[in-house]
Amino acid sequence: MKEYTAYQGNKFVIEWYFDENENSIALEYFNNLENKRQDKVFYLFKRMADFGKINDLTKFRNEGDDIYAFKPKPDRFLCFFFKGNKIIVTNAFEKREDKLPKTEKVRALEAKENYEKRVTKGEYYEEE
Repeated sequence: MKEYTAYQGNKFVIEWYFDENENSIALEYFNNLENKRQDKVFYLFKRMADFGKINDLTKFRNEGDDIYAFKPKPDRFLCFFFKGNKIIVTNAFEKREDKLPKTEKVRALEAKENYEKRVTKGEYYEEE
């Protein structure tokens, strides 16, 4: 069974996005990071989920089109907010340029659309 939840806090539940083939780009990326970098990601997830916001734009920011980014240097974890106080983490990558790569934002937008469609149809979450 897939583990959707990355962290559950008082304000939000942060989940990994899985495609129809049960792959999660963001979770796979996270699992391949060294422990120190994983800790930086987890700290930001915990901060957002427990307190409901991260005021530091160098750590969390709106990238437009309802896509947001957790920004633990040098990594980026793109996500979106969903009803039920969920934050869905769609994809992740190592930042190598100043601007958000268009391909990564498109990937996040496609995942958001796919997630919303599958949840609406009742096809996303596995039966327990």
